[in-house]
Amino acid sequence: MAAQSTIEQPEPTAAARTPASVARRRDPAGAGLLRFVQGAWRPAAVLAAIFVVWWAVTAAELVKPYLVPSPGATLDVVLSQTSYFAHHTWITSYETVLGFAIAIVVGVLSAVVMVYSPTVEKSLYPLLLFAQVIPKIAIAPLFIVWLGFGLSPKVVVAVLMAFFPIVISTVTGLKSIDPEMLQLSATMGAGPGQTFIKIRFPAALPHLFAGLKVAATMAVTGAVVGEFVGANEGLGYVILQANGNLDTPTLFAGLLIMSLLGVVLFVLVELLEHLVLPWHASRRTDTATTSL
Repeated sequence: MAAQSTIEQPEPTAAARTPASVARRRDPAGAGLLRFVQGAWRPAAVLAAIFVVWWAVTAAELVKPYLVPSPGATLDVVLSQTSYFAHHTWITSYETVLGFAIAIVVGVLSAVVMVYSPTVEKSLYPLLLFAQVIPKIAIAPLFIVWLGFGLSPKVVVAVLMAFFPIVISTVTGLKSIDPEMLQLSATMGAGPGQTFIKIRFPAALPHLFAGLKVAATMAVTGAVVGEFVGANEGLGYVILQANGNLDTPTLFAGLLIMSLLGVVLFVLVELLEHLVLPWHASRRTDTATTSL
Protein backbone atom coordinates (compact mmCIF):
# COMPACT_ATOMS: atom_id res chain seq x y z
CA MET A 1 0.00 0.00 0.00
CA ALA A 2 1.55 3.25 -1.11
CA ALA A 3 2.13 5.71 1.63
CA GLN A 4 0.46 8.99 1.04
CA SER A 5 2.70 11.92 1.80
CA THR A 6 1.03 14.75 3.58
CA ILE A 7 2.38 18.24 4.02
CA GLU A 8 1.20 20.08 7.01
CA GLN A 9 -0.03 23.52 6.19
CA PRO A 10 0.22 26.29 8.79
CA GLU A 11 -3.09 27.31 10.18
CA PRO A 12 -4.14 30.65 8.77
CA THR A 13 -4.12 33.48 11.19
CA ALA A 14 -7.24 35.40 12.18
CA ALA A 15 -6.19 38.32 10.02
CA ALA A 16 -5.78 36.03 7.00
CA ARG A 17 -9.19 34.46 7.54
CA THR A 18 -10.86 37.81 7.83
CA PRO A 19 -11.73 39.66 4.62
CA ALA A 20 -9.73 42.80 4.00
CA SER A 21 -12.82 44.95 4.23
CA VAL A 22 -13.53 43.55 7.69
CA ALA A 23 -9.96 43.37 8.91
CA ARG A 24 -9.37 47.01 8.15
CA ARG A 25 -9.93 48.76 11.40
CA ARG A 26 -11.95 51.87 11.50
CA ASP A 27 -10.42 54.85 13.12
CA PRO A 28 -11.69 55.57 16.61
CA ALA A 29 -14.13 58.40 17.05
CA GLY A 30 -12.45 61.74 16.67
CA ALA A 31 -9.27 60.32 15.07
CA GLY A 32 -10.01 62.14 11.82
CA LEU A 33 -10.44 65.42 13.66
CA LEU A 34 -7.19 64.81 15.51
CA ARG A 35 -5.33 64.25 12.25
CA PHE A 36 -6.89 67.41 10.86
CA VAL A 37 -5.72 69.46 13.85
CA GLN A 38 -2.25 67.92 13.73
CA GLY A 39 -1.96 68.79 10.04
CA ALA A 40 -2.90 72.42 10.66
CA TRP A 41 0.54 73.38 11.92
CA ARG A 42 1.98 73.59 8.40
CA PRO A 43 -0.35 76.30 7.07
CA ALA A 44 -0.09 78.01 10.46
CA ALA A 45 3.69 78.06 10.10
CA VAL A 46 3.44 79.50 6.58
CA LEU A 47 1.02 82.16 7.81
CA ALA A 48 3.38 83.06 10.66
CA ALA A 49 6.25 83.36 8.17
CA ILE A 50 4.17 85.72 6.02
CA PHE A 51 3.47 87.92 9.03
CA VAL A 52 7.17 87.94 9.92
CA VAL A 53 8.05 89.07 6.40
CA TRP A 54 5.30 91.69 6.56
CA TRP A 55 6.64 93.00 9.85
CA ALA A 56 10.26 93.01 8.58
CA VAL A 57 9.35 94.93 5.42
CA THR A 58 7.43 97.59 7.32
CA ALA A 59 10.00 97.81 10.14
CA ALA A 60 12.79 98.36 7.63
CA GLU A 61 10.63 101.04 5.96
CA LEU A 62 11.04 99.45 2.54
CA VAL A 63 7.58 100.77 1.69
CA LYS A 64 5.71 103.84 2.86
CA PRO A 65 3.33 103.32 5.82
CA TYR A 66 0.43 104.78 3.88
CA LEU A 67 0.91 102.05 1.27
CA VAL A 68 1.48 99.03 3.52
CA PRO A 69 0.79 99.51 7.24
CA SER A 70 2.66 97.48 9.81
CA PRO A 71 1.02 94.51 11.54
CA GLY A 72 1.10 96.49 14.78
CA ALA A 73 -0.77 99.42 13.25
CA THR A 74 -3.36 97.08 11.77
CA LEU A 75 -3.83 95.30 15.09
CA ASP A 76 -4.13 98.63 16.92
CA VAL A 77 -6.96 99.66 14.59
CA VAL A 78 -8.84 96.43 15.29
CA LEU A 79 -8.35 96.66 19.06
CA SER A 80 -9.29 100.33 19.21
CA GLN A 81 -12.47 99.77 17.16
CA THR A 82 -13.50 96.32 18.30
CA SER A 83 -17.22 96.99 18.38
CA TYR A 84 -17.08 98.65 14.95
CA PHE A 85 -15.40 95.67 13.30
CA ALA A 86 -17.50 93.17 15.25
CA HIS A 87 -20.73 94.74 13.99
CA HIS A 88 -19.67 94.80 10.35
CA THR A 89 -18.19 91.29 10.57
CA TRP A 90 -21.48 89.99 11.94
CA ILE A 91 -23.39 91.55 9.04
CA THR A 92 -21.12 89.99 6.42
CA SER A 93 -21.13 86.64 8.25
CA TYR A 94 -24.92 86.57 8.32
CA GLU A 95 -25.16 87.39 4.62
CA THR A 96 -22.53 84.76 3.80
CA VAL A 97 -24.05 81.93 5.84
CA LEU A 98 -27.57 82.67 4.59
CA GLY A 99 -26.45 82.78 0.96
CA PHE A 100 -24.34 79.64 1.42
CA ALA A 101 -27.26 77.74 2.94
CA ILE A 102 -29.63 78.77 0.14
CA ALA A 103 -27.02 77.81 -2.46
CA ILE A 104 -26.67 74.35 -0.89
CA VAL A 105 -30.42 73.67 -0.96
CA VAL A 106 -31.03 75.05 -4.45
CA GLY A 107 -27.80 73.60 -5.85
CA VAL A 108 -28.36 70.06 -4.58
CA LEU A 109 -31.99 70.02 -5.71
CA SER A 110 -31.03 71.34 -9.14
CA ALA A 111 -28.32 68.69 -9.45
CA VAL A 112 -30.75 65.91 -8.56
CA VAL A 113 -33.27 67.12 -11.16
CA MET A 114 -30.57 67.34 -13.84
CA VAL A 115 -29.25 63.85 -13.09
CA TYR A 116 -32.69 62.25 -13.24
CA SER A 117 -33.82 64.27 -16.27
CA PRO A 118 -31.36 64.44 -19.19
CA THR A 119 -33.68 66.91 -20.92
CA VAL A 120 -33.43 69.35 -18.03
CA GLU A 121 -29.67 68.87 -17.86
CA LYS A 122 -29.19 69.60 -21.56
CA SER A 123 -31.43 72.65 -21.25
CA LEU A 124 -30.04 74.18 -18.04
CA TYR A 125 -26.35 73.24 -18.08
CA PRO A 126 -25.39 75.73 -20.85
CA LEU A 127 -27.35 78.46 -19.08
CA LEU A 128 -25.59 77.74 -15.79
CA LEU A 129 -22.23 77.93 -17.53
CA PHE A 130 -23.22 81.20 -19.21
CA ALA A 131 -24.34 82.68 -15.89
CA GLN A 132 -21.09 81.60 -14.20
CA VAL A 133 -18.94 83.31 -16.82
CA ILE A 134 -20.64 86.69 -16.26
CA PRO A 135 -18.70 88.69 -13.62
CA LYS A 136 -20.94 89.02 -10.58
CA ILE A 137 -19.70 92.52 -9.83
CA ALA A 138 -21.02 93.57 -13.25
CA ILE A 139 -24.57 92.41 -12.53
CA ALA A 140 -24.63 93.27 -8.82
CA PRO A 141 -25.89 96.83 -9.52
CA LEU A 142 -28.95 95.28 -11.16
CA PHE A 143 -29.85 93.52 -7.93
CA ILE A 144 -29.50 96.81 -6.08
CA VAL A 145 -31.96 98.39 -8.51
CA TRP A 146 -34.38 95.46 -8.32
CA LEU A 147 -34.11 94.59 -4.61
CA GLY A 148 -32.95 97.81 -2.96
CA PHE A 149 -30.11 98.40 -0.52
CA GLY A 150 -31.14 95.86 2.10
CA LEU A 151 -30.06 92.32 2.80
CA SER A 152 -31.52 90.68 -0.31
CA PRO A 153 -29.05 91.78 -3.03
CA LYS A 154 -26.00 90.72 -0.95
CA VAL A 155 -27.52 87.31 -0.30
CA VAL A 156 -28.42 86.88 -3.97
CA VAL A 157 -24.85 87.62 -5.07
CA ALA A 158 -23.53 85.19 -2.45
CA VAL A 159 -25.93 82.51 -3.72
CA LEU A 160 -24.85 83.05 -7.33
CA MET A 161 -21.18 82.79 -6.38
CA ALA A 162 -21.62 79.58 -4.38
CA PHE A 163 -24.27 77.91 -6.56
CA PHE A 164 -22.18 76.74 -9.52
CA PRO A 165 -19.50 74.65 -7.72
CA ILE A 166 -22.20 72.94 -5.63
CA VAL A 167 -24.23 71.99 -8.71
CA ILE A 168 -21.25 70.72 -10.69
CA SER A 169 -19.79 68.68 -7.83
CA THR A 170 -23.17 67.16 -6.93
CA VAL A 171 -23.95 66.21 -10.53
CA THR A 172 -20.51 64.60 -10.84
CA GLY A 173 -20.99 62.68 -7.62
CA LEU A 174 -24.46 61.43 -8.47
CA LYS A 175 -23.24 60.22 -11.87
CA SER A 176 -20.12 58.55 -10.50
CA ILE A 177 -21.99 55.59 -9.01
CA ASP A 178 -21.14 52.21 -10.54
CA PRO A 179 -23.97 51.13 -12.92
CA GLU A 180 -23.68 47.59 -11.56
CA MET A 181 -24.69 48.90 -8.13
CA LEU A 182 -27.81 50.46 -9.64
CA GLN A 183 -28.64 47.23 -11.45
CA LEU A 184 -28.13 45.25 -8.27
CA SER A 185 -30.44 47.54 -6.27
CA ALA A 186 -33.09 47.28 -8.98
CA THR A 187 -32.75 43.50 -9.00
CA MET A 188 -33.28 43.41 -5.25
CA GLY A 189 -36.49 45.42 -5.63
CA ALA A 190 -35.28 48.85 -4.47
CA GLY A 191 -37.26 51.76 -5.85
CA PRO A 192 -35.80 55.03 -7.17
CA GLY A 193 -36.20 56.70 -3.78
CA GLN A 194 -34.47 53.92 -1.88
CA THR A 195 -31.70 53.76 -4.46
CA PHE A 196 -31.12 57.49 -4.14
CA ILE A 197 -31.05 57.48 -0.32
CA LYS A 198 -29.04 54.28 0.14
CA ILE A 199 -26.67 54.36 -2.84
CA ARG A 200 -26.59 57.48 -5.01
CA PHE A 201 -26.51 60.23 -2.42
CA PRO A 202 -23.98 58.59 -0.03
CA ALA A 203 -21.68 57.91 -2.99
CA ALA A 204 -21.98 61.56 -4.07
CA LEU A 205 -21.10 63.02 -0.65
CA PRO A 206 -17.30 63.17 -1.20
CA HIS A 207 -17.84 65.14 -4.41
CA LEU A 208 -20.46 67.31 -2.73
CA PHE A 209 -18.14 68.26 0.12
CA ALA A 210 -15.41 69.12 -2.37
CA GLY A 211 -17.81 71.57 -3.99
CA LEU A 212 -18.96 72.91 -0.62
CA LYS A 213 -15.41 73.81 0.36
CA VAL A 214 -15.01 75.84 -2.81
CA ALA A 215 -18.46 77.40 -2.45
CA ALA A 216 -17.77 78.42 1.16
CA THR A 217 -15.04 80.85 0.14
CA MET A 218 -17.02 82.00 -2.90
CA ALA A 219 -19.99 82.89 -0.70
CA VAL A 220 -17.82 85.27 1.34
CA THR A 221 -16.62 86.92 -1.84
CA GLY A 222 -20.18 87.25 -3.10
CA ALA A 223 -21.41 88.91 0.07
CA VAL A 224 -18.53 91.41 0.02
CA VAL A 225 -19.05 92.14 -3.68
CA GLY A 226 -22.69 92.90 -2.96
CA GLU A 227 -21.59 95.29 -0.20
CA PHE A 228 -19.17 97.00 -2.57
CA VAL A 229 -22.00 97.97 -4.90
CA GLY A 230 -24.41 99.37 -2.34
CA ALA A 231 -24.37 99.04 1.43
CA ASN A 232 -23.95 101.06 4.59
CA GLU A 233 -22.64 98.20 6.72
CA GLY A 234 -20.57 95.06 6.35
CA LEU A 235 -16.90 94.36 5.66
CA GLY A 236 -17.29 95.40 2.04
CA TYR A 237 -18.53 98.78 3.22
CA VAL A 238 -15.59 99.04 5.66
CA ILE A 239 -13.06 98.25 2.93
CA LEU A 240 -14.68 100.65 0.47
CA GLN A 241 -14.77 103.52 2.99
CA ALA A 242 -11.19 102.90 4.10
CA ASN A 243 -10.01 102.88 0.50
CA GLY A 244 -11.74 106.19 -0.18
CA ASN A 245 -10.14 107.75 2.90
CA LEU A 246 -6.68 106.22 2.21
CA ASP A 247 -6.91 104.58 5.61
CA THR A 248 -4.71 101.57 4.86
CA PRO A 249 -4.64 100.14 8.43
CA THR A 250 -8.45 99.88 8.41
CA LEU A 251 -8.35 98.60 4.84
CA PHE A 252 -5.88 95.84 5.75
CA ALA A 253 -7.87 95.01 8.87
CA GLY A 254 -11.05 94.56 6.83
CA LEU A 255 -9.24 92.39 4.29
CA LEU A 256 -7.73 90.19 7.00
CA ILE A 257 -11.06 89.73 8.77
CA MET A 258 -12.74 88.90 5.47
CA SER A 259 -10.07 86.31 4.72
CA LEU A 260 -10.38 84.88 8.22
CA LEU A 261 -14.14 84.57 7.75
CA GLY A 262 -13.62 82.53 4.59
CA VAL A 263 -11.04 80.31 6.31
CA VAL A 264 -13.35 79.68 9.27
CA LEU A 265 -16.23 78.69 7.00
CA PHE A 266 -13.93 76.42 5.00
CA VAL A 267 -12.65 74.75 8.17
CA LEU A 268 -16.20 74.20 9.42
CA VAL A 269 -17.08 72.41 6.17
CA GLU A 270 -13.88 70.37 6.47
CA LEU A 271 -14.74 69.34 10.02
CA LEU A 272 -18.27 68.44 8.95
CA GLU A 273 -16.82 66.24 6.23
CA HIS A 274 -14.72 64.35 8.80
CA LEU A 275 -17.82 63.82 10.93
CA VAL A 276 -20.16 62.79 8.12
CA LEU A 277 -17.67 60.73 6.10
CA PRO A 278 -15.46 58.82 8.56
CA TRP A 279 -15.41 55.89 6.16
CA HIS A 280 -14.05 58.08 3.40
CA ALA A 281 -11.29 59.53 5.54
CA SER A 282 -10.27 56.12 6.91
CA ARG A 283 -10.17 54.63 3.42
CA ARG A 284 -7.80 57.35 2.25
CA THR A 285 -5.60 56.77 5.29
CA ASP A 286 -5.48 52.98 4.78
CA THR A 287 -4.67 53.39 1.11
CA ALA A 288 -1.86 55.81 1.84
CA THR A 289 -0.49 53.53 4.55
CA THR A 290 -0.47 50.36 2.46
CA SER A 291 1.11 52.11 -0.50
CA LEU A 292 4.19 53.15 1.47
